[in-house]
Amino acid sequence: MKKVVLFSFNGEGMCFVHVLLNALDMQGRGFQVTVVVEGASVRLIPELARREHPVHELYNRVKTQGLFAGVCRGCAAKLRVLEAVEKEGLPLIADMNGHVSMGRYVEEGWQVITF
Repeated sequence: MKKVVLFSFNGEGMCFVHVLLNALDMQGRGFQVTVVVEGASVRLIPELARREHPVHELYNRVKTQGLFAGVCRGCAAKLRVLEAVEKEGLPLIADMNGHVSMGRYVEEGWQVITF
């Protein structure tokens, strides 16, 4: 089974939509897929959590299907969305000096794709 981790760094909303769409597409194709939210993209979590946001339904599908590996704790704290991420129930990852280690995923045989 193909294992793919999608790392989202870009804080632009349309880029994040493609992360979400690709996660669902890959899952539908039988891949083991997970999403890591890093960098500026952590700011999108509180926005997408709002029911009235146009991408909320897509975000919620990815969330309810358990496709989020987690959110960078360091970036969430620095960009002042840590509390909002915790409220969303998304895991916080800080296994590399407060950030997310790509090396761990590579060691575990994941293909890393960055957005």
